[in-house]
Amino acid sequence: MDLNFTAEEQAFRDEVRQFVRANLPARISEKVLHGKPLSKEDYLEWHRILHQKGWIGFTWPREFGGTGWSAVQRHIFEEECAGAGSPQIMPFGLLMVAPVIMAFGNRAQQERFLPRILSGDDWWCQGYSEPGSGSDLASLQTRAERQGDHYVVNGVKTWNTLGQHADWIFCLVRTNSEARPQAGISFLLIDMKSPGITVRPIRMLDGRDDEVNEVWLENVQVPAENLVGEENKGWTYAKYLLSHERTNIAEVGRSKRELLRLKELARERRAGAEPLLADPRFRDKIAQIEIDIMALEITCLRVLAAEAQKKGAAPEASLLKIRGTEIRQALSELMMLAAGHHALPYLPEALEDGHKSDPLVSEENAPLAGTYFNDRKVTIYGGSNEIQRNIIAQMILGI
Repeated sequence: MDLNFTAEEQAFRDEVRQFVRANLPARISEKVLHGKPLSKEDYLEWHRILHQKGWIGFTWPREFGGTGWSAVQRHIFEEECAGAGSPQIMPFGLLMVAPVIMAFGNRAQQERFLPRILSGDDWWCQGYSEPGSGSDLASLQTRAERQGDHYVVNGVKTWNTLGQHADWIFCLVRTNSEARPQAGISFLLIDMKSPGITVRPIRMLDGRDDEVNEVWLENVQVPAENLVGEENKGWTYAKYLLSHERTNIAEVGRSKRELLRLKELARERRAGAEPLLADPRFRDKIAQIEIDIMALEITCLRVLAAEAQKKGAAPEASLLKIRGTEIRQALSELMMLAAGHHALPYLPEALEDGHKSDPLVSEENAPLAGTYFNDRKVTIYGGSNEIQRNIIAQMILGI
């Protein structure tokens, strides 16, 4: 296997790097690089800059307005964006529901939803998990009853990311209680402005309540034309979507960026002592995580290449989800260790623009504790890592 980039791929990297450097707003990249919260406007500004360039559909085929890039080009693009401190491209529309609509939606749905996802005119969120139905997603209880030309939906979705900003939510709903659990689920597209929808924030370990929510649906009427594919076939579409989500969760570019940040923290002198990077045991930990990131990158490229060749990536995507999230947690833990007691005071207000931080909490250290707390969740969402190991055991090892 030749792991070197071709001359054409190197030229593509240069093109992406130059564009990102010239067009990524500095105030946004500063927020990202220092772990500060981003607003909806921050995400959308970068989205629209990429859309104007014709690059926002970097995973989409040309027939739907995408770039048609190869797996390697997609990887290079994500790596360069992450390294420069660009916001995460919100995955729920572009990378999750859009592939489902392309593969299983009808022409009217494709023409209605895909252009607005591409332009950023519609912000999407996900309605999968429920109280009591997370890793065992097939046990979901949100019901959708067909009444003439619409469905009436009742239930609660939880761990909904940034739903307070969303225009639409894609939901798994139960349309048949008599069939086995996986066979009675359908995939609905629901307007978040529909009467009967209430979004309630959930406060997280890092003290923030602007990230995840509960979404209550009480007698919400959804036009039957918003059913994707066939009724009671939603489990098939959900698995297809989750393979895309788990590939995205790997976030190789982000991990590379955070590795550089970790090295910078470890080089700093603390109270006259030698930098932590001088400790051979700590250097070993950094070296090990760098090796892990390199291995993850190669595996990610292999999975993306398999997707491009229509070979299917569901079991391999589980590997990416496990290793990607474990690496992310390890990075945040090592950053806490590198900063030492300077990372302990967690002042959420220190992350706000214009705040004059406590002398003990530098701009670099202020977000570390919050990030550490928040990253405890990454091995759970997108299907817990325990569930991913079951998938690997069954579908790859045949156990």
